[in-house]
Amino acid sequence: MRPVIGITTYVEPATWGVWRDLPTALVPHDYVAAVSAAGGRVVLLPPDDMDADILRVLDGLVLSGGADLAPDMYGAQAEPLTVTRPERDSAEILLARVALAQDLPVLGVCRGMQLLAVAAGGALHQHLPDVLRHEGHRPAPGVYGKQEVSFIPGSRVAGLMGEDRSVHCYHHQGVADAGSLTVTGRTNDGLIEAVEDPEMTFVLGVQWHPEVVWDKRIFGALVTAAASNG
Repeated sequence: MRPVIGITTYVEPATWGVWRDLPTALVPHDYVAAVSAAGGRVVLLPPDDMDADILRVLDGLVLSGGADLAPDMYGAQAEPLTVTRPERDSAEILLARVALAQDLPVLGVCRGMQLLAVAAGGALHQHLPDVLRHEGHRPAPGVYGKQEVSFIPGSRVAGLMGEDRSVHCYHHQGVADAGSLTVTGRTNDGLIEAVEDPEMTFVLGVQWHPEVVWDKRIFGALVTAAASNG
């Protein structure tokens, strides 16, 4: 049986066919395709903060991208451009903490990496242009930025990426403090771009979007770890 990988979903107004602005649990299909292409079987996880019992039947977890995390999760006040989804926050921080406690293989993408950092006791920059003085990580609505990343030699992500340093990103927040996680990648402007826990079977967070290119290096590593876990 293929490893079963859970992917967290958004709840957003969506329009299709005769339906208009219907609250919908969804995630870009690239996440599903990337996991499937790497050999995993996908289960989509809408927000649910009652418990983390679903993790019992999963071999791995993807924390997907999306809206900003609520700043009160890391002891800060919301700034003007911070837009949150509280029900996602409460559901996914529970999944993240329990998955880490159980050593379940976890991949965090963009918001998902930020969630891993917060779950590990870290904190975020709420609006990067205020910190970095440029818009390069989210150049325009719906337009991915391109960044070059330097990886720590010997890290898991360095081994996966090889000589490839170019990534696609789309975010206006970023990790300021990775908590107990190890920072293993940064962009040229110093922003944290990858985090890991080398003591765990597989815990990797990437600030970029490997799903848009169905990156078998990143998703394949998750699926391989999940297969061993299962």
